[in-house]
Amino acid sequence: MRLLRVGAAGRERPCAVAVDGSVRDLSAWVDDWAGASLAIPVVAELARRFTQGWASLPQVHTEHERIGPALRPGQILSIGLNYHRHAREAGMPVPDEPIVSSKSVHALGGPFDELVLPLDGDKTDWEVELGVVIGRRVQYLPTPADAAACILGYCTANDLSERGWLLERGGQWIKGKSFDGFAPLGPYLVTAEEVPSPQALELICRVNGEVMQHDNSQDMIFDVHHLVHYLSRFMTLHPGDVILTGSPGGMALGRPDQPFLREGDVVEAEVVGLGAQRQVCRRFDGR
Repeated sequence: MRLLRVGAAGRERPCAVAVDGSVRDLSAWVDDWAGASLAIPVVAELARRFTQGWASLPQVHTEHERIGPALRPGQILSIGLNYHRHAREAGMPVPDEPIVSSKSVHALGGPFDELVLPLDGDKTDWEVELGVVIGRRVQYLPTPADAAACILGYCTANDLSERGWLLERGGQWIKGKSFDGFAPLGPYLVTAEEVPSPQALELICRVNGEVMQHDNSQDMIFDVHHLVHYLSRFMTLHPGDVILTGSPGGMALGRPDQPFLREGDVVEAEVVGLGAQRQVCRRFDGR
């Protein structure tokens, strides 16, 4: 099942893609794709009803309306240095354990929203990533194999980072990752049964049409199931929590020949099979 949210920022409606490719409004059945509504049993029951009754639901014409973030997450966790190619490019050793950071949930953005570059920063960088959406309460998983039953689905993400704030201002990475719009998710949340091999997904990021990142999730140092298991050992995860699983090499940080994002640049991030994002950059102007 492919879930999405449509509407103006803060007023998005929960929707899903029907078998005929049309988008249908599920507002009569569920308040939002958030929190308890993203528990696996709840979504499974909604999917059953949707299969039988989608034609009776209002059709949404996304060509005329904004597509918002695919879900409203409870928290956003970010994994650093999780691709072998990225580690080689950065000249850093492969970590012994996952490197964990976070983003403010207020950084959430739509996949086609404008990307507003920070007022006090000039090193905004792209990071195409596979997003993992939790679908059960998760605490102290015994093994990584147990993680599969806890994952609701997956989405395309861009874990945007302002490198100056992230690397040069001291403290935690969250400062460089939490500007407004720095966590575009979607366009779709694709439920797990449609993604049988999360470690065989192609990731691509283009800037102004030029491919900057192109890799496969099989290159992850710590795979999806390992990450969910690892995080569960020191925090409880809840339905709707999102894990951004790390970015391949090819970011501006590792390319001296490539400038960071500037006004007018077009960033396209895609996990093949999960949907593509497209954002135009503009400078902050007070709005």
